Amino acid sequence: MRQSTADQLGPLPEFLPPGPEGVARIALSTGDDIWLVRDYALGRSVLTDKRFSRAAALGPEAPRFNHDQPAADSMMSADGERHVRLRRLVSGAFSTGRMARMSTFVEELTDRRLDAIAELGPGADLIENLARPLPLSVLCSMLGVPEDDTARFRGWVEVLFDVDTKSPRERAGNRIELIEYISELLGRKRQEPQEDLFSDLIAAQDRGELSTKELFTLGLTLLMAGYETTAGQIGLATLSLLQDRAAYEELVEHPDRIGNAVEELIRLSPTTPVTFLRVATEPVQVGDVTVQAGEGIVVALLYGNRDADAFAEPETMNILTGRDTPHLTFGHGVHRCLGAPLARVQIRIVLERLVQRFPTLRFADVPEPFVWKDGMGTRGLHRLSVAW
Repeated sequence: MRQSTADQLGPLPEFLPPGPEGVARIALSTGDDIWLVRDYALGRSVLTDKRFSRAAALGPEAPRFNHDQPAADSMMSADGERHVRLRRLVSGAFSTGRMARMSTFVEELTDRRLDAIAELGPGADLIENLARPLPLSVLCSMLGVPEDDTARFRGWVEVLFDVDTKSPRERAGNRIELIEYISELLGRKRQEPQEDLFSDLIAAQDRGELSTKELFTLGLTLLMAGYETTAGQIGLATLSLLQDRAAYEELVEHPDRIGNAVEELIRLSPTTPVTFLRVATEPVQVGDVTVQAGEGIVVALLYGNRDADAFAEPETMNILTGRDTPHLTFGHGVHRCLGAPLARVQIRIVLERLVQRFPTLRFADVPEPFVWKDGMGTRGLHRLSVAW
């Protein structure tokens, strides 16, 4: 086993203070109160309990994290049969077989990005030159977004995720621009279908399996959901390894352990610290508390992943053998992250290539080699300057 000697979680939301496992009442900046689950077993039970509804979380009386809410017709806001139908339409794009075929493409992109970093020389920013552009290019390719449009898309998405530092007016303006772009893109693909997910969804609509509004929202959801989280996870995984030189050197010597490392890195430092809000549709007993109908609840993935009752020596990064207990980073139950296989492929390939190309990778000798980003709904780094 390997202990991360400089484990740093970075800035966390005010509503997510450390505390004992279990269920606690927390206050949000909106003035609403919700329940926070820090316990692994209780968290899994909440995520599979149909009495906790994602759709109800968009009701007019439901508590709010902030003023930005997922679209009511989004897959992330659906329950029951409607959620199953929407998820089925896109699940094939994220199958294990499809991800295996995507690996070659990810490898080529990663190699090109690392070539550019090598050319820049020591002091290069791993976030700007790898962690952000790689998942964006991968996702856009899978969906059918032209490569020339990826820079514009990145700007729109990053503003939409910036829930604290950007005004509602700025976010609304970017949302409108993104909606107009997707409308135009879908129109082109309807005239000239290609081998991509957007074309597949248009075909599903033509078969009567998807409404026009659902098609549009599903495309927007997929575009936004897979970028920021994967970019953040690549940066956080690399940061954790650079903070623990022994762990990085172990992977240089034993690259066959990278699979274990990926799971441990995303367990210990998940990009998304909590789940989406759910609302109880009836009184539900969760541990020692009763969540009343209409009350909100979230699961702290960050703390559930470090629950000592679920993980022996939970703060330790077990690269040698891995763990039998699955972490919660990608969620659990019917709303488990659909893009988990794609995220795993990218993180694994990035780590494989990094230890191969840059066996002496380390922090650059600058005053602040890494800087945490502010104002985002997900955890991650604004900059990670490296040398080798």
